[in-house]
Amino acid sequence: MPTDPVCGMFVPEDTDLVSEIDGKKYYFCSKGCMLKFSSPELEGKRLRRRLIVSWTLSIPILLITYIFGSLLDYKDFLLLILAIPVQFYSGAGFYEGAWHSLKSRSANMDLLVSLGTLTAFFFSVFVTFFPKAIPSASVYFDASSFIITLILTGNYIENITKRKANRSAERLLENLPSIAHLLDKDGQIVDVPSDSLEQGQIINVRAGEVFPADGVVVEGTTEVDESMLTGEQTPILKEKEQIVTSGTKNLNGSVKIRVTKAGMNTTVRQIYDMIERASSGRAKVQRVADVFSYYFVPVVMLSAIISALFWYFYLGSIGYDDAIEISVLAFVSVIVIACPCAIGLAGPITLLISSNISSENGIIIKNTGAVDRLSRVNRVVLDKTGTITEPLPTVKSIQMISNMSEDNLLKYIYPLELESNHPVAKAVVNLARTRGIELISAGNIKEIPGYGIQGEVDGISVSVVRGSEKDGSSVSVKINSEVVSSIFISYEIRDDAKKTVDVLNKLGINISIVSGDSYEEVKRIGDAIGVKDLYAGVLPEQKAEIVTKFQREGDFVMFVGDGINDSIALETADVGVSMGSGSDIAKESGDILLLNNKLENLIKIKLIGNETIRKVKQNIGWAFGYNAFLIPVAAGLLVIPFGLGVYSILPILSALAMGMSSSSVVTNSLLLRGRIARVFSTIKW
Repeated sequence: MPTDPVCGMFVPEDTDLVSEIDGKKYYFCSKGCMLKFSSPELEGKRLRRRLIVSWTLSIPILLITYIFGSLLDYKDFLLLILAIPVQFYSGAGFYEGAWHSLKSRSANMDLLVSLGTLTAFFFSVFVTFFPKAIPSASVYFDASSFIITLILTGNYIENITKRKANRSAERLLENLPSIAHLLDKDGQIVDVPSDSLEQGQIINVRAGEVFPADGVVVEGTTEVDESMLTGEQTPILKEKEQIVTSGTKNLNGSVKIRVTKAGMNTTVRQIYDMIERASSGRAKVQRVADVFSYYFVPVVMLSAIISALFWYFYLGSIGYDDAIEISVLAFVSVIVIACPCAIGLAGPITLLISSNISSENGIIIKNTGAVDRLSRVNRVVLDKTGTITEPLPTVKSIQMISNMSEDNLLKYIYPLELESNHPVAKAVVNLARTRGIELISAGNIKEIPGYGIQGEVDGISVSVVRGSEKDGSSVSVKINSEVVSSIFISYEIRDDAKKTVDVLNKLGINISIVSGDSYEEVKRIGDAIGVKDLYAGVLPEQKAEIVTKFQREGDFVMFVGDGINDSIALETADVGVSMGSGSDIAKESGDILLLNNKLENLIKIKLIGNETIRKVKQNIGWAFGYNAFLIPVAAGLLVIPFGLGVYSILPILSALAMGMSSSSVVTNSLLLRGRIARVFSTIKW
């Protein structure tokens, strides 16, 4: 039987709620879930309107019920007027979900919410219009309204998360230029829409522009920033017959390319599609409350019906005049005492506190659904550049060949490198600024793709060119055509990388590194921080494939990355963690964002996830056990010591018990902060 991709409910294949996207069918338990999946923006607007109405009216209902009620005439009628929009406008989605739940012969939270709120509401309506029928009865408009408002708020937060995930994928396409420079049949360059390009056409891409399509260089030489694909900042030299990829940036040369893939077939478009599939196809967390309600709802209903029938027939058989009133009170008491407010609170309250603790540590939990998966993570996959290492290179050392001082050397190359976008140039500029090197004027500056940059500084010919290392980790400085120095650059490993790996290993978590860089560089990093499982030279889709491989082997994977090239893996992983210094797309793709870029926060994330889910399970167990224990009480157990007169106050006691159940859940959740602090203190950083 297929499952709803939004809520995880089983759905019969004969349902009429089916959506087909890219040839794949998705089945839904309700129109609400289908709208969340296919049109999250429209669903968000609908939820927002209902939420505004719900909160606007629920707060006055609570105030009148518990504070100002004794001061108002016709209090119950006023409460009824306020509750009707909440019940039948804001809560309409729950009834629709409950109806489809019954059609599919299953039970979910929608059914539980509907049963509890409608029973409380209509019983309250009866008491409002016929107060003498059951003189001791009270109204429960506060319970019916507050439950709807609380659950609706949770749904709205989930919708926001889904919309953010969609926007991250859309931004990938926004990086592509809308206009391409096409070489027409007459050899003239004309500007055309990029999405109109076709395979075989020749286009011109100028310095500083982004390639609008995949292709092969047919004329010119340039350096290309492929960090979107590989995550590596070192530009790649592109010459005739070499492949260039859509979305990558042409840094410093004008080239003509023959289009090999355009439109829907480009690499960027394929990456976008993979992000979308990974986002929608990711295993959804089964709501624990739904699991309980699957069994709990039938038990509650059966108990309420049996209790009502028992008292009706038993009291009728002995000639008791108020048999029907007692049976109604018994039914209402059982339903109200088993109201799902505490179960609904169990997760959201704990997750709210967990999110606050996380934010205080520079951790932003964007998708609370990831917390459940966090507790089961047993493998962490780390990107290299910008994650284990700092995002930009630094000058490692300067080897002087002449008698010139380092500062004097920097004085000559500083004005040249300031004009370049090359990562090595940025490293040199940062060093010069750190040392307070004076900026002097330069002229005739020319950057040559694949070679370097040259110019005249203070009347002297100066050039900074590629070194002999294949990975571009050094440059040579020439003054008047004579080599005077070699400058070596490297990506520094973050200070906390080694200790983070050590602690994660002690927690029983396996560590892997994936990178688009060479195996030698990845091994250097792995040896430095103590990681042996290494994957080098991988492309974005390959990173996701590695994550999927681990998942097939039974691992729950946390992927940590910072670049556009990590977006697919971030979405594919059970938990995606983005570095705060990373690209906007990577930050929006992840479930969790590290604002302060501290890798040691991965340990805190794991521990917070463990303790949060532990507390959620405690809360649900308490709420369920508390309510289940009191069902026999509401059904008539108290009649034995106190007689039938107890039913005159039992509905009120049931509502009070429901409130105490919710209070106990909130109190237990508040203890989470202290528990996490104690766990943090046991870690030897």
